[in-house]
Amino acid sequence: MKLGIVGLPNVGKSTLFNSLTRAGALAANYPFATIDPNVGVVTVPDERVSFLSEMHHSKKTTPATIEFVDIAGLVKGASKGEGLGNQFLGNIREVDAVVHVVRCFEDENIVHVDGSIDPLRDVETINLELIFADLEVLERRIAKVGRAAKMDKTAGKEAALLEKLKSHLEEGKLAKTFPEPEDEEEALWLAGYQLLTAKPTIYAANVAEEDAASENDMVRALRDYAKKEGSEVFTLCARIEEEIAELSEEERKEYLEELGLEESGLDKLIKASYSLLGLISFLTTGEDETRAWTIKAGTRAPQAAGKIHTDFERGFIRAEVLSYADLLACGTPAAAKEKGLLRLEGKDYVVQDGDIILFRFNV
Repeated sequence: MKLGIVGLPNVGKSTLFNSLTRAGALAANYPFATIDPNVGVVTVPDERVSFLSEMHHSKKTTPATIEFVDIAGLVKGASKGEGLGNQFLGNIREVDAVVHVVRCFEDENIVHVDGSIDPLRDVETINLELIFADLEVLERRIAKVGRAAKMDKTAGKEAALLEKLKSHLEEGKLAKTFPEPEDEEEALWLAGYQLLTAKPTIYAANVAEEDAASENDMVRALRDYAKKEGSEVFTLCARIEEEIAELSEEERKEYLEELGLEESGLDKLIKASYSLLGLISFLTTGEDETRAWTIKAGTRAPQAAGKIHTDFERGFIRAEVLSYADLLACGTPAAAKEKGLLRLEGKDYVVQDGDIILFRFNV
């Protein structure tokens, strides 16, 4: 999974990126402190992986990972190249989802690019730039398809879709709120345009330390806004996350408890990402390696096997499945097997989150 961290300059993007990845990206109190995208990979905390690895004395332990890309601050005019906008918009196009950091705190020592704090205005500033960039993509496609539309029925059909989509964006609406076409061909065209405003979005409401355990009015307004477009929102304090990043696991838990927080910003972001993108994890384990594999919810057993190796999918015979919850309740795989909880599943089995699977195949 690849997430792009975006936002206006000086909203806490790079501070958040640093704390999430400990990659040391430049954080400074002026626009464009980040010119080239910084990339950091973090592991997804998963107690199931640790438990299985210890149980099987695995030589190697491989948790799921998320790749974060810290994309430099966008400004008004980015779609026209302002503030190196074209380069940054190109970086957004490559990610699976956007983490939009929104400043929801007052601090006279940290300048705001627009001179005042207004989260919804900030969100709309960036969304408008993304809409303008999408309109350019559509206009180029309309020009190309339009020439063929008079002679070709299929081209005419696509041209009609493009015009509807263009009108939708011109009203200031995001592509993700455009009605999903029932026609399969139209749905494929829509996905193929790779529009920026169609990207799933998670709003990270960056608050002051005193608001970290609650929600202020700015966060509540942002949550109402996000609900209308089907986006996720989570609250964090980038400064606290920065401090947490320097602590050991035990110290981190104690510090979070002192602040009245149940989990870190990274934990919240991971949950929001998996929820928004419809992702789950299945597990493989043994003496050689214990590993978490990230797949789309609803994936069937052969396709999940293909995530490990294409041969596993091509030669799929069956899957031996034990749920992590059943293993935990029984204590050992042998005890779970005795109770009939180890199941043999075929090609139609839909993999569930936390399934421990051994795939049988023959090629």
